[in-house]
Order: sequence, then structure tokens, then C-alpha cells
Amino acid sequence: MQALLFISKKIDALNEAIGQAISWALLAAVLICSGNALVRYGLNNSSNGWLEIQWYLFAAVFLLGSSYTLRRNEHVRIDVVTGRFSQRTQVWIDLFGFIFFLLPMVALILYLGIPYALHSIQSQEMSSNAGGLIVWPAKLLIPLGFLLMLLQGFSEIIKRVGFLRGLLDASAFEKQVVTPEDEIAAIKEANQIK
Repeated sequence: MQALLFISKKIDALNEAIGQAISWALLAAVLICSGNALVRYGLNNSSNGWLEIQWYLFAAVFLLGSSYTLRRNEHVRIDVVTGRFSQRTQVWIDLFGFIFFLLPMVALILYLGIPYALHSIQSQEMSSNAGGLIVWPAKLLIPLGFLLMLLQGFSEIIKRVGFLRGLLDASAFEKQVVTPEDEIAAIKEANQIK
């Protein structure tokens, strides 16, 4: 189990690094979108290539960032229901969801997505829009993003099993973002210090 926990840490580190790096793609997409809008309305000039690069960047953020979101336990959940159960029961629910929903869905998308991307690469597919870009990098994001999701799904399963065996603390997979209540408390505390 220790070897699996080590692998899990490496997968987490990989998706953490990719998630941090891909966050810059969102900034690039916003800057390109703003610049394109200024040029289009200010100079009455534009290109489909600028629109398509925005779409590619947003696709990269979504597809490559989803495994980062899963790693940080920030995906959509039904905490209203599961929040009433003990932590062990919540971990069993997570395991059930990962094994019977996440992994089969990801495997199916990889099964269908890999040939889809390979065909696009082999044919050097181009956009049908005038001034459009090559399409295969965007299509390659699909299997790449779901491969990262598959790896992160395995990592989450390993961490949950490690927790159930008493080898890992729940902090290894709990949400890592500050809640609104925590932010309000921190603001109140900062105002009291002044």
C-alpha cells in the first residue's frame, strides 16, 4: 500500500503542476478576447483565428483543469445529503462513485477520443473557417484531459483506501479551498487587529 500511496502523491503533484500552469491559459484567453474585441470594434478588423485560439484555450482550461479540480475535491457534489453521514460512509460513497461512475465514463471517453484525435492528427485537420487554425491540438486535448482524469481517479481511490485502512489522514483528500465562512471570519479578524 505504501508504494500505491507514493504513486498517488506523484499523480497529485503532476495534476497540481498542470492545474497551476493551465490557469495562465485562462488569462491568455481573456486578454486575447479583449484584444480581439477592441480590434474588431475599434478598427473594424478581425480574424477567425483569434476566436478559435480563445476556444482552444478555454478547452485546455476545462479539459486539463478538471483533474486538478478532482484532486482538490472541488467538483460538484451533493453535500446536503452526504454531509449528514460519517466520514467513513462519505469515503465509501466516494469509492463507489469513482469505481462505478468516474472510471467507466473516463475509459469510454478515452476509447472513443483517442481514435478521434489520432485521425485529426494524421489528416492534419484544419478549421473550415476562413483564417482558421489547425484543429488537431484541440482534439488532442480530449484524450489528454481524460487520461489525466483517469490517473487522478486512481489516485483518489488509493487515498480513500489508505484512509479506510488507517494509513492516511482525511486531509489528503478534503477540500482545500477556503469557504466563504472562513473568508468572512478572516476579514473580521483582520479588522479587529487594526
